[in-house]
Amino acid sequence: MSFHEIRFPTNLSFGSSGGPERLTEIVTLANGFEERNTPWADSRRRYDAGLGMRSLTDVDALIAFFEARRGQLYGFRWKDWTDYRSSGAVDAPAFGDQVIGVGDGSETMFQLVKTYASGGASYVRDILKPVAGSVIVGVDGAALESADFSVDVKSGTITLATPALAGVPVTAGFQFDVPVRFDTDVLQISVASFNAGEIPNVPIVEVRL
Repeated sequence: MSFHEIRFPTNLSFGSSGGPERLTEIVTLANGFEERNTPWADSRRRYDAGLGMRSLTDVDALIAFFEARRGQLYGFRWKDWTDYRSSGAVDAPAFGDQVIGVGDGSETMFQLVKTYASGGASYVRDILKPVAGSVIVGVDGAALESADFSVDVKSGTITLATPALAGVPVTAGFQFDVPVRFDTDVLQISVASFNAGEIPNVPIVEVRL
């Protein structure tokens, strides 16, 4: 997939709207009961970047970013200000935030994940675009030194210098971006309307990698 490892300007994404999207197929039976299914194993995020535009300088930066991505052609990184850390909404990431695997004595590579749990149910989301320099890793409840692991910021995989012992949990804390693209090939922005307070619509959609 065509993807640029560049983040959408965070000052423009701040104030945007959006969040996770699910696809649920609902069939109502003759007796009034429902059957609910989904063809999607994972959610997908959608955003509107237009709400982050506050000045003509912002519009200029948006147009430059849009043109450099060739509209919908190239994906890019997006900071979701409502969900960009392994920790809670107000806590700094810690090495024990997320369990990303269990050692078996030989495996050294683990995928970063974030688990969303509520009421006994949970959803595990693969984290593919960690922020460089933000990842901290722990093994068996102890933090590793940076020299003891490496991070692929393009795929979200962690490689340990030494395999974790069998049965030992491997954990991580991190910040992350969402892989997205523009969901339009047309930007319609009127300077007169913008100065009058009309916000342009700039749809952004998460991409599968």
